[in-house]
Amino acid sequence: MVFPTTLPKVAAQWLFTFYRAVRKLRRQLYYRNTAAKQSSVSQSQGAAHKGTGIIPDAADRTVVCDMHGALLRSTELFPYFMLVACEGGSLLRALLLLCSFPLVWALGECGGAGVRVMAFVTFAGLRPRDVDLVARAVMPKHYMEQLNALVYDRLWLPARRKVVVTSVPRVMAEWFLKEYLATDAVIGPEMQVVRVGHGRYFTGLLCGPVLEPELKQNFVREALGADGAMANVGVVGSSNPLDHLFVPYCKEIYVVSSESAKSARLPRDKYPKPLIFHDGRLAFLPIPTAMLSFFLFLPLGVILSVIRINIGIVLPYKINFLAGALFGVRFRTSGLRVPPAGSMRRGVLYVCTHRTLVDPIMLTTALQKPVPAVTYSLSRLSEMIAPIKTVRLTRDRARDAETMSRLLQQGDLAVCPEGTTCREPYLLRFSPLFAELADDMEPVALDAQVTTLYGTTASGHKWLDPVVFFANPVPSYRVEFLGPVPREWTRAGGRSGAEVANWVQWRLGSALGFECTGLTRRDKYMMLAGNDGVVAK
Repeated sequence: MVFPTTLPKVAAQWLFTFYRAVRKLRRQLYYRNTAAKQSSVSQSQGAAHKGTGIIPDAADRTVVCDMHGALLRSTELFPYFMLVACEGGSLLRALLLLCSFPLVWALGECGGAGVRVMAFVTFAGLRPRDVDLVARAVMPKHYMEQLNALVYDRLWLPARRKVVVTSVPRVMAEWFLKEYLATDAVIGPEMQVVRVGHGRYFTGLLCGPVLEPELKQNFVREALGADGAMANVGVVGSSNPLDHLFVPYCKEIYVVSSESAKSARLPRDKYPKPLIFHDGRLAFLPIPTAMLSFFLFLPLGVILSVIRINIGIVLPYKINFLAGALFGVRFRTSGLRVPPAGSMRRGVLYVCTHRTLVDPIMLTTALQKPVPAVTYSLSRLSEMIAPIKTVRLTRDRARDAETMSRLLQQGDLAVCPEGTTCREPYLLRFSPLFAELADDMEPVALDAQVTTLYGTTASGHKWLDPVVFFANPVPSYRVEFLGPVPREWTRAGGRSGAEVANWVQWRLGSALGFECTGLTRRDKYMMLAGNDGVVAK
């Protein structure tokens, strides 16, 4: 009776001992394959991430870098699949991906099985064009915010040749890596595509390096070039650093510690390229807990949005401030000067920055009186629910000038010369048309802050923009009046329309702390939506 009960314990102990022996042998083989001058993992970790300057000059070197956990500060893959599911698919697909996370967690988020599950739920039935737009317009912002400053500055930038190994499908990361980080080769799994009728769709099945370790090693060898060539530097994450298949092909290995990654955030002024345009509704990195909170809050957010919009439509201006504050809307105004008693101030052109479609409404709320606004494109729903008069422009310069002149003769007018919204702290080029029509102008600096959802879109449903903005837990708006434009900076003072427009842009940028650019509406839409932003009639 003792033998049957003892045998399982002996077998379990034998298997555990065998497992430890295999891991020890694996480590020894790994160190034999690396170059003789390679430091130990712990020494390399300290040299790479304590900022002591011990890292050798990486110029004229080849760097092979693991994307998640090394080049990026986080090892999580789920948030990036969620971005594709939500922005390229729908909220329903995003909810299905969230429901599948327990299975992904059980299989291993960074393991082959977990990646396959996330890839199938995310990509099955999506069109390659939709995913490509997400990769260009949505992913760069989140990737940039997760870049590891120490790895990027000390190992990535000085290298001559750069190779990235990623566990997510290549279509998700390749555009960012090549356009922003000048990567020479990206090694990652591919998504299978099938043609149905005249369209092409993802099947949700993976193929490529993630499936076969030997195939992944072949890709690494091809990326390194000549036969037998080895990379000078390999950068891996601290979780299972010896499990990376490119380690035997690197002379030196640097391991990114999880502690240093938390504080190694890359400042905005050191971004490889200025992050001016990006699309997508989610204003946060959708980790599982954040997405669960989002879906739980969404029904309440829709209710709050309807209430907040009706406050602006139904209630008088003097009550808007208090009612909006009671329902979580933060509104701050400054610089407004009350005209002298008995004066009739008419025909003032308010030149505003353009952050969301509700900019003119916030201006009207601050002034406590309705001010008409001109716009290039506005959905029928937004026109119907707007509590102020909105006038469409045609992009015909002569007709638009006539329309704006007529409105100015009738009273005040609000205009956003950028022609389109911009989320980041940048101002797009100002059209000089407004400066040629009026000398009585006042710049108004408007800025909107959101925490959950962006109230603007370039490729989505624009009619949802006001609803989405007010669905944030605490939407915030700032309105600052900067005073009349000095006479010497108007047409009456001898300035051209372009000079006046540039001065007003600079004045608004200085007030908000934004950088002025020469980019236009067309530049934004060509990047984010693949068109020039003009809707055919």
